[in-house]
Amino acid sequence: MADDKKIIFSGMQPSGLITLGNYLGALNNWTKLQDEYNCLYCIVDMHAMTVRQDPAALRKQSRDLLMQYIACGLDPEKNIIYYQSHVPQHAELSWILNCFTYMGELNRMTQFKEKSQKHADNINAGLFTYPVLMAADILLYQADLVPVGEDQRQHLEITRDIADRFNKIYGDVFTIPEAYIPKVGARIMALQNPDRKMSKSDENKNNTIALLDPPEVVMNKIKRAVTDSDNEIRFSEDKPGVSNLLSIYCAVTGKTIPEAEAEFKNCGYGTFKATVGEAVAENLKPIQARFNELSKDKAYIDGIIKNNAERASRLADRTLRKVHKKIGFPPRI
Repeated sequence: MADDKKIIFSGMQPSGLITLGNYLGALNNWTKLQDEYNCLYCIVDMHAMTVRQDPAALRKQSRDLLMQYIACGLDPEKNIIYYQSHVPQHAELSWILNCFTYMGELNRMTQFKEKSQKHADNINAGLFTYPVLMAADILLYQADLVPVGEDQRQHLEITRDIADRFNKIYGDVFTIPEAYIPKVGARIMALQNPDRKMSKSDENKNNTIALLDPPEVVMNKIKRAVTDSDNEIRFSEDKPGVSNLLSIYCAVTGKTIPEAEAEFKNCGYGTFKATVGEAVAENLKPIQARFNELSKDKAYIDGIIKNNAERASRLADRTLRKVHKKIGFPPRI
């Protein structure tokens, strides 16, 4: 990694396929960062363990996520794309940082409260200390910037607090990360519930379009998308379903909202949805073709997994050796 570039760290759980919302809202812009920044994109399979996982499914989803990253244009030579579980320094630093994190801080985390309600039969310690592992993920690589949505801002704040606390005790050990506010991508909403964002964790699969959905599935999901009863195609707050489809159409075609409104001025919803569906399916074709190529090249993907884990481990070791020395662990011989 180039020493003169700032470091960006981001992680995504392998809990399902990347959605059109993930791609148009964030991932499409990530490909533009790889020349300007040193980027680490972590498949956070350790974080996924806070809920019960099917082992075979987790392995497949982790590999699929890595291949989708590459299929979307992230270069595994320019970026470090790796599995969290393949870099044990994440867990080791997490334990150390647990000892510098207060119970009151973790009690205030809103995601713990929300996930505890959602998984009431499995409120485990990992769910509670999840933000500390996230802090370790970021601080391990001396990340300058972390792309965050509103739901992750609280986690970045506790990361900054932990780093600052540690630095005040032991000196300048960790870089204090800042939020990276990326160029605004398209805000893609759920197809059946256009009042909330499209999410890969949504249990209603008709709400989402996955990057690997076949064209006929894409078409059917778009056809079933919520609109309204007045059959007028315009972008407006009082027409969230139609507005969402217009946003999707413009994001995949490069057209502006006024251009799209003019194009569909005399169309009914049936024609409108069919055109949007075709545009989305066409946009996903090259990603799906690249993913299929990667799926067939086991040796290439295995090589990326091994090499990128080694690259991440070398960087992680720099920080961890410094931490060990500062806190008084005996040197490793």
